[in-house]
Amino acid sequence: MGITSLPQLIISIMLFLILFFGIGFLLNMVLRSTWIMAIIYPLIVVWIVNPAALTEYFTNPAESFSTIGPSLAALQLADLAILASGLIGSIIAGISVRMLRVRGYQMF
Repeated sequence: MGITSLPQLIISIMLFLILFFGIGFLLNMVLRSTWIMAIIYPLIVVWIVNPAALTEYFTNPAESFSTIGPSLAALQLADLAILASGLIGSIIAGISVRMLRVRGYQMF
């Protein structure tokens, strides 16, 4: 991803946190589930990190899945922090939807 400065890292972390919180909250609300985005998020990370195209997972699965490990191992600490903040945003979205439902709010 190529983070060059601390402000860029902080903005990227906040952007991923807020972005995946919002997407997760909307998906959880519309699909009436609580943890859908937290389950889908690892697939999104693999799609972002792995250079294989989406169709290659079906046409050439052995090679596509074998490149996931080295691709994840090649990430820098800043990249891992950004991707982890997206997962945290997804989890917070699930927690907030669950708390709203427990308190009686009907969403869709």
